[in-house]
Amino acid sequence: PPAPAASAPAPAAVKVYAVGTDAAYAPFESQNEKGEIVGFDIEVVQAVAKKAGFEIKIINTPWEGIFNTLAQGDRDLVVSAVTITDERRQTMDFSDAYFDAQQLIAIKDGSKVTKFGDLKKLKVGVQTGTTGMEVVEKLQGKTSPNIKRFESTPLALKELEAGGVDAVVADNGVIINYVTNNPGGKFKSIADKEFVPEQYGIAVKKGNAELLAKINQGLAGIKADGTYDQIFTKYFGAPPAKAAAAPASAASK
Repeated sequence: PPAPAASAPAPAAVKVYAVGTDAAYAPFESQNEKGEIVGFDIEVVQAVAKKAGFEIKIINTPWEGIFNTLAQGDRDLVVSAVTITDERRQTMDFSDAYFDAQQLIAIKDGSKVTKFGDLKKLKVGVQTGTTGMEVVEKLQGKTSPNIKRFESTPLALKELEAGGVDAVVADNGVIINYVTNNPGGKFKSIADKEFVPEQYGIAVKKGNAELLAKINQGLAGIKADGTYDQIFTKYFGAPPAKAAAAPASAASK
């Protein structure tokens, strides 16, 4: 009898990477009314994955402990407005930068605060584990009772609205978004030249060179074909160069 026809080889399974994000940081990552995780970071990493030919699964992950999920292998990537720092590079690897950020000070209308140094003896709200917390700790001292730490920046801003703190220090994108969408809070924001410019990167487990190469390939691709500029303009109203030239600015996780 004729030999059975050889069956076609099964297509290689597409690798699905688990992406950790703290969905409480609009406009970078948050949950909409349907419970879906949306935001600038989310659209960027989705576009990167599509361009580089891999699939992702977005998982809401609390900020506190989010980097441990990389080390333990529970997450393959962390995309959550993560500032690239030398200290973090010791325990994880970062993609090329995809967003320029800086710290901003949020205060209530009528506040006499005009610069970062004015916060030295005031009650300041920060998000635990962020670069905003670090700069305030340098100003006041790590053990200062006036530093009020919160699980998220929106919680810190709600405390500012309630009068529980005098100011909040956090990423520019988050503060500007909150101030814009909460006009009843009567907030304003202040930039300060003391704040060092920061950059966000996509974090992976230390030594995962294969995944890092895929991410950088995808990131370069979406910057080259205009996709990145489209996403940026959707969330910040202008392409990166024009947005950077605009006044105001800055805060970072």
